[in-house]
Amino acid sequence: MKRIFFILILLAAAKTVFALDLSIGGGGSAGYTFTRYTLTGGAVESKQTMDRFDYGGNVFFDFTYGTFSAGYLGGKGRFRENMRLDSTSEGSTEFADTTGKGSEGALSISLLGKYPFKIKEKLTLFPMFGIDYQIALIQMRETESGLSYNRADGRFMEDRDKDGIAYPLSAWNYARINIGCGLDYAFAAKVFLRSELLFGFRLPTAYEMGALDVIENMMNIQNPKLGGLTGNPVLRVSVGYRLK
Repeated sequence: MKRIFFILILLAAAKTVFALDLSIGGGGSAGYTFTRYTLTGGAVESKQTMDRFDYGGNVFFDFTYGTFSAGYLGGKGRFRENMRLDSTSEGSTEFADTTGKGSEGALSISLLGKYPFKIKEKLTLFPMFGIDYQIALIQMRETESGLSYNRADGRFMEDRDKDGIAYPLSAWNYARINIGCGLDYAFAAKVFLRSELLFGFRLPTAYEMGALDVIENMMNIQNPKLGGLTGNPVLRVSVGYRLK
């Protein structure tokens, strides 16, 4: 009985899949990522800002109400970090800003749900919502003096954990929640042009959460807090081919 029930479920799933419009394609993207974080705890306040231009390429598989894509995401930009130590007896001490350039690269995997509806014969609009996950491949920085280094080498204190060990490259992996909309223009029977405008809310990385442990361990501060936002508007343009 269980076997028959399982077979019926498989048949129902197969019928659903074959009823969907399936398509494949690929294209490129351009976007902007901004970070505005403040770490606070006890007498310590540390601020981080980062502005980065993003670029990438991806391939996708579309199944009417969802899209799975994979590709490469790169970025180049500038960063600034500042720390201030407040003391009731000695006033405030503000350390010199740390500034420089940064470049990143990641393998990007995305799953987005969508609800398409035709607005004209050749135009289909679809709101989108979903997640993506970035697997870090490159984490480079360059100081104002021109020193270029790999952050995963742990050359500087800020790239080491509470035990003084260099963070692995995976500490810069991250997930994003994405919301936006897309538009398909069918310029041939099976070929279409796709544009997507998305805004992503990035979740904190293991590196950023590790900074809380560093502050708590090195400065004996209880329950430090990390607040702020990393956001990412992005435009993706692709060409797709309908399989059925």
